[in-house]
Amino acid sequence: MWCIGALTEEYRARMYALLELYARPLSRAEPVICIDEKSLQLIGHSRAPLPMTDCACAKHDYEYTRNGTTNLFVAVEPKAGQRIVSVTEHRGKADFVAFVGQLLTNAYANARRVHLVLDNLNTHFRKCFDDVLGTRAAAKLLRRVEFHYTPKHASWLNMAEIEIGILSRQCLDRRIESRQLLCNEVDAWQRARNALERTIEWNFTRQDADHKLSRHYVPKLAC
Repeated sequence: MWCIGALTEEYRARMYALLELYARPLSRAEPVICIDEKSLQLIGHSRAPLPMTDCACAKHDYEYTRNGTTNLFVAVEPKAGQRIVSVTEHRGKADFVAFVGQLLTNAYANARRVHLVLDNLNTHFRKCFDDVLGTRAAAKLLRRVEFHYTPKHASWLNMAEIEIGILSRQCLDRRIESRQLLCNEVDAWQRARNALERTIEWNFTRQDADHKLSRHYVPKLAC
C-alpha cells in the first residue's frame, strides 16, 4: 500500500529547508542530528538451537516465543559519523523527551545550537516538552535547539531512517529474546560504528528534487 502525499508549497518549503541544512559543512558548534525510533518485538527460541559445526550451519526451530515489545530511539549526526541508540520500554512523549534531554546535556552539552531533524509523529513536538517538564524547564532545555521537520509523508528525508536500516540489517536481523540482550548487542554495534566514524553521504540536492519531482508539484494557487 502506498501513501502518496501532495507536493504542496509547504511540502516543498520543508524539503528545501532540510536539503539546505544537509548541505552545510560539519560544525561542532551547530551539529545536525537526525532522530527517529523503531519498535521491535522480542523473540525467543521455543527449543534450543543446534550450534554450528564444521559440516553444518547453525539451526533453530521454526516455532518461537513472543517476549513482548521494546523501542529504540536512534540519533545520528551524519557528517560526524556518530550515533546514539537508546533502548526503552515505551516510545511515549516522556520517553522521547528524556532521550532528547540526555543528548542535550551529555553528548551535545557544549554545542552552541543543536539542529534536530524529526518526522511529524505527535510525540516529537515542543508541546510534549512543556507537558512533561513544564514550560519553564522545557524552555531552559530547548534554548539551544532548532527543530526541523520533514514534510508530511516524507520521512525519507530524515537520515535517521538510513541509520535504522543499517542497524536492522547488521544487528537486529535475528531472534533477540530479551531487552538486556538487545541492549548489549546495540551497545556493541554503536560503539564499533562510532569508533570507525561511519558517516552518511547525502547527495540529494534541491536541484535533484526539482528535476525528479517537479512534475508532481502542486501549483501555489491550487494549494
